[in-house]
Amino acid sequence: MTVSLAQIAPQLNRSNLQRILPVIEQSRAEVIVFPELALNGYLLQDKVYEDAYEIEELMQLQEASKERDIVIGAAIKQEGRTYNSALYFSEGHMLHMHHKMHLPNYGMFEEARYFFKGEQITCFDTSYGKAAMLVCEDLWRASVMATLAELKPDCIYVLAASPSRDFSDAGIGIESQWHALLTSCALLCSSYVIFVNRVGFEDGLGFWGGSRIITAEGACEYRLNNFEEETASVVLNHTLHKVQKWMAKID
Repeated sequence: MTVSLAQIAPQLNRSNLQRILPVIEQSRAEVIVFPELALNGYLLQDKVYEDAYEIEELMQLQEASKERDIVIGAAIKQEGRTYNSALYFSEGHMLHMHHKMHLPNYGMFEEARYFFKGEQITCFDTSYGKAAMLVCEDLWRASVMATLAELKPDCIYVLAASPSRDFSDAGIGIESQWHALLTSCALLCSSYVIFVNRVGFEDGLGFWGGSRIITAEGACEYRLNNFEEETASVVLNHTLHKVQKWMAKID
């Protein structure tokens, strides 16, 4: 399985869809993964009510998924509500949608003012094994990791829009915290964890990137640079994954 990490800098408007389609077309990976709110930008605030998408407006992504699976974040309208969602497109249709469950509402974050929260995490079957999706803050809950450990997915996709903070001579504090969480999740769930974080700036917020793939034994198999918009394809080592699951006796 080849995964493409698309570490992009979304704009704060609906132009992102047309910018993303060529990235998908140029990829030769079997699965391409974009960050949280890749179709909208992060600091939507009141714009969310006009910029959120109906699923029917994303037919171009459905069509593009006939060539490769697509994992992408978007503001979604559903039954009169708006959600911060992760979408999985495959074989010409939307295979699964996860609504962000844990909406940060402190400091620089105001998501609970503009989005409804999701209710659950579920696994779904893909051509490349059983998968689960999380959006950013979802991973920062012990209950979420416990649920994932019970569900036993093969791959966990984590879409993020994490701003840079806690700078020191040792690096970015938030990156170290994220790496610890991602590694813990991979080890506890015996799953591949595929993390894609955005880059770029919005209204004084800078997003650090650092997208990466963590193996089932907690090793960082591949990592993108901080603060740079880039895309890279990685072949996952499924032999390692299966051995790790067998060793953990959780298959």
